[in-house]
Amino acid sequence: MAVKKNADGTVDKRTKEGKAIAARMAKARAARAKSSTTTKKNTLKKTQSGKVDKRTKEGKAIAERMAKARKAKNSLANRLKRLFG
Repeated sequence: MAVKKNADGTVDKRTKEGKAIAARMAKARAARAKSSTTTKKNTLKKTQSGKVDKRTKEGKAIAERMAKARKAKNSLANRLKRLFG
């Protein structure tokens, strides 16, 4: 079954197949809009300059991970990897 197209190449929505496609697309758009509003995004509180606010619980956790990564970066094992690896 070939879907009839307009001169500009889009699906002709006046046909039965075009109406079915348009209905499916509308349903999919509605489902996507509904799911995006129900999912909670982890938005971090930021300071005026755009950096993560380290006074919040999430900010403190991030700062702790960064400190641990900085400490590990200068460990003896990593220094040896950089020298000989």
